[in-house]
Amino acid sequence: MVGQSESRKVVLLEPFVHQVGGHVSMMKYDEHTVCKPLVSQELSFYESLPLAMRQFTPQYKGVISVHLKKDSLGNLTLLASPSLQTESCGRLDNAISDSSVTIWHKCKWAAGTGTEHTLVKRCHTQLTKTFKDSCPGKMLLRTDLQYHTDSLLGDANGNQPERNSYNPWGLHCHRQHLNRMSSKYNENKLYQFLLLENVVSKYNYPCILDLKMGTRQHGDDASEEKKARHIKKCEQSTSASLGVRICGMQVYQADTGHFLCRDKYYGRKLSPEGFRQTLHQFLCNGNHLRTDVLEPIILQLKALLSVIRKQSSYRFYSSSLLIIYDGLEHKENTAPLDNHPQGHFQKTNCTTSHGTNHSRVDVRMIDFAHTTFKGSKCNHTTYDGPDHGYIFGLENLIKILQNISEGK
Repeated sequence: MVGQSESRKVVLLEPFVHQVGGHVSMMKYDEHTVCKPLVSQELSFYESLPLAMRQFTPQYKGVISVHLKKDSLGNLTLLASPSLQTESCGRLDNAISDSSVTIWHKCKWAAGTGTEHTLVKRCHTQLTKTFKDSCPGKMLLRTDLQYHTDSLLGDANGNQPERNSYNPWGLHCHRQHLNRMSSKYNENKLYQFLLLENVVSKYNYPCILDLKMGTRQHGDDASEEKKARHIKKCEQSTSASLGVRICGMQVYQADTGHFLCRDKYYGRKLSPEGFRQTLHQFLCNGNHLRTDVLEPIILQLKALLSVIRKQSSYRFYSSSLLIIYDGLEHKENTAPLDNHPQGHFQKTNCTTSHGTNHSRVDVRMIDFAHTTFKGSKCNHTTYDGPDHGYIFGLENLIKILQNISEGK
């Protein structure tokens, strides 16, 4: 139990509504911080991060302890207790009061509390509110997602009436994650979570592209079965031909006020030409191509390429690259970026149909649970030279974006 004296130190974790890819559930700690289950190999990476790479990764903010709490009705709550390693982050006062309890904590994740459909439906209204609160103004999501038998919302007839009001991938990950945690419920068990910078917090309408980088996705510790599975996914997707594949996407459509979303299943099916077309779609707001963000993105990717070429022994297996820009084009949204580590890449004048502005974009590497490097505490194999599979993917990505920029 959390004592009254400790309640001020406890933070109630909320869903992170802008998760477009991956399978590990990201949670929101505060406005500028997200967290995820700690993997020792990923922690080792952040703790020994080369200085040159820091501008291309989320800021590492420390480690927190998370425990589960269930009330008499079986409602599951995730409570984070900041540890001594945690940097100064915002706290939620009275975090365990009912008024603070948001979507997941209102849901009954305990076994036998109703069907999955009922559970999801019960959460829908609050999740929509959470998403709208994080993006000001009227905004809906058009999903166009392929979920096969793992459909997120739907009645007995397969209808999906309210599926277009948020990005469903985050719900998919949270639901799976909390179901797993609930099945192993132990109120005294502590889980360690990594605290990381929320790299989309400064965007009004974050357009996010999640790219799985490299020609190989399995880690050195993968079982033969997992290794074979990942090799097959790479061979059957653009990972083999281009060294990069789409894992998730949300792009704001100014003409409709919706976000268009794609998931990893969509990305796996793309041919190289389909990949190029989807990249073009990511840069199109429904009215015109966002040429104002193209040049800053290309400049940042070239800078990242230069850094990766110099990182001997690193292998970024199964890591992703996020490309982010704001769906809102208004000039007041493009404030000076002097305090941002990548600001000097973003002050390029780009002419668009809306005139000249300084477009804010971000290129960030994420997900390092299978990253290996010389000196890593979890190192399995020592490699020489840079990660050529990752470099191959970056070079192709830059080439395709340059062709789009030139109208090819």
